[in-house]
Amino acid sequence: MRERIFGHVTDKMDDAIEAESEQQQQQQLLTKSYGHQRSNESPQVLSGLNRPIKATPLGEQSRAVRRQALMVILANIGVLSSGMSLAIPTVTLRQLQSEDESVHLSEAQASWFAAINTLSCPLGGLLSGVLLDRIGRKRTLYVLNVLGIIAWILLATASATSSVSFYHQLLLSRFIIGIVMGLASAPAGVYAAEISLPKLRGILILGTSISVALGITVLYSIGYFIRDDFRLIALICCGYQITALICVLPLQESHSWLLSKKRVEDAKKSLNFFRGLDKSPHITHPEVLEEFNVLQKSLHLRQGEKKPSFLSCVRLPEVYKPLIILMGLFAFQQLSGIFVVVVYAVQILSAADNSIDPFMCAVIIGIARVLTTCPMGYVLEKWGRRRAGIVSTLGMSFSMLLLAGCSWIKVLQSIPYLSVVALVSFIVLSTLGLYTLPFFMISELFPQKVRGPASGLTVAVGMFFAFLCIKLYPEMAALIGMDSTFVFFSIMSFLATLFIYWMLPETRRRTLLEIEEQFRSGKRQTTPTEVELQNVLAH
Repeated sequence: MRERIFGHVTDKMDDAIEAESEQQQQQQLLTKSYGHQRSNESPQVLSGLNRPIKATPLGEQSRAVRRQALMVILANIGVLSSGMSLAIPTVTLRQLQSEDESVHLSEAQASWFAAINTLSCPLGGLLSGVLLDRIGRKRTLYVLNVLGIIAWILLATASATSSVSFYHQLLLSRFIIGIVMGLASAPAGVYAAEISLPKLRGILILGTSISVALGITVLYSIGYFIRDDFRLIALICCGYQITALICVLPLQESHSWLLSKKRVEDAKKSLNFFRGLDKSPHITHPEVLEEFNVLQKSLHLRQGEKKPSFLSCVRLPEVYKPLIILMGLFAFQQLSGIFVVVVYAVQILSAADNSIDPFMCAVIIGIARVLTTCPMGYVLEKWGRRRAGIVSTLGMSFSMLLLAGCSWIKVLQSIPYLSVVALVSFIVLSTLGLYTLPFFMISELFPQKVRGPASGLTVAVGMFFAFLCIKLYPEMAALIGMDSTFVFFSIMSFLATLFIYWMLPETRRRTLLEIEEQFRSGKRQTTPTEVELQNVLAH
C-alpha cells in the first residue's frame, strides 16, 4: 500500500517537473522571437529633446510678479469705498429713520439717501476718463481718496439739531460718494492692465471687482457690531479712506502713461521696476528693451490717428448693436433687483425671516459675494458668456420665486432659514453672471474707436436704472407688498434669460475683430480664432 502511494506521488512530481520544463522552453522561444523582431526594427528617435527650454518672461518671474501684485493691491485699497458706499444704507437706515432720534429721515428722504449716489456715479466715470489722461493713474487715485474722505466727514458731522440741514448734508455726502464710485471704476483696473503682462492681466484686473465686493462685506461686518451709531461708522470709513490715501504714496506711475506724456526716462524707470529690475533710466535687458520699443511705436501710431466722432459712428451696426445689447443687459441687471438686495439687505431679511439676525445674514451675503467674485475670470472662460448668463438668470429667477413663496406656502414656511438660503443663492448666482457680465463685456463688444464714449454712455444708463430701482423699491414694496416685488424681480430675471439667449453673442475665444465683423455683417465665422481671456482684457 505504501509503495503504491509513493509511486503515485512520484509520478505527480515527474509530471509537474515536465510541465515546468515545457513552460521555460516556451518563454525562451518567445524571448528569442521578440529579440529578433526588435533587432529588425529601425531605431526610434524621440523628437523635441533637443529643443531649448522656454524661459519664463521677465515680467512673469517671482520678483516682478510680487511688485505688480503689491502695487495693484495698494491701488485697489481705495476702491473698497465703492462697496462701502453701496452697503451703508442697509446698516444705517434703521437709525436714520428712527423717531427716537432728535433728527431723522422720512420714508421718501430715506429712499433719496439710498439712491442719489447712483445718479452722480456717471459723473465720476466721466471725470475719471479726463483725469486718467490729464494727471495720470496715481494722481487720479489721490483725487478719489480725498473726495472719499470729504464725503465720510460730511456724513459723520451731519447736523444733530436741524432736520433740514441734517437731510441736505446727508444728500451731499452721498452725492460726493457717488462721484467716488464712478472715479473708482477705472483707475485701478487701467493701472493693473498697463503694468502687467497678458498672462497675469486677467487676475490683476479682477482686483477691482473683488475690492468692491470686499468693501460691501467689510461694511456689513462693521454694521453687525455697530448698529445704532452711523456717525461712528462714517468715522471708521473716513479713517480707512485716509489709510488708502497713504497707500497711494509708494505707487509707481504706469510706464504707459509716462511715455504718452513724453517722460521717457521716468517711463524706463517704471518699466524696469515692474519687470523686477533696478529703477534705472537706462534699459539694458533685451526683453525689456523690446517691450519698451513696441510700446513706443504703438503710442506713435495712436497719436497719428484721427478718431471719428462718436455721433457719426452710432449709425454703424458694429456700434449700435452692441450699444443696444449692453444697455438692455444693464437694464435687466438692475430690474432683477441685484443692487436693491445690496442696498436693502438688512431690511429685506428683517421682513422675510425674524428667526435670524439680519445683520449676520448680511455678513454671510457679503462673504458669499466675495468668494464668488474671485474665480469669475476662470468661470467666464470655462463656461462662456452665454452659458454663465443663462445659468445665472435662471437661478436668480428661481431664488426670488422661492423667497416670495416663503411667505405664501406653509410647507416652505416650516423649513428653517429657507429665506436666507434663497437670498444668499440669489447673490451667488447673480455674481456668476448678470452682475458681472455687463461690466466685463464692455471691453469685448465695443470697437476700439468708440470704446471710451460708448462705455461711459452704457454705464450711465445702467446707473440710471439703478437709481430708479433703489429709489422706487420702498414705495413699490409698500404698494404691492414685498412678496409681489420679489415675484417682479423673478419675472425680470427670467426675461433676462430670454434676452441673453436671443441677443447676447458668445465672445469666448474670439478675437475683437471677429466680434466686430459679426456685428457688421450679421454672420458669425464658423472657425473662430482662439484668443485668451487675458488678451481680451488687455484692450
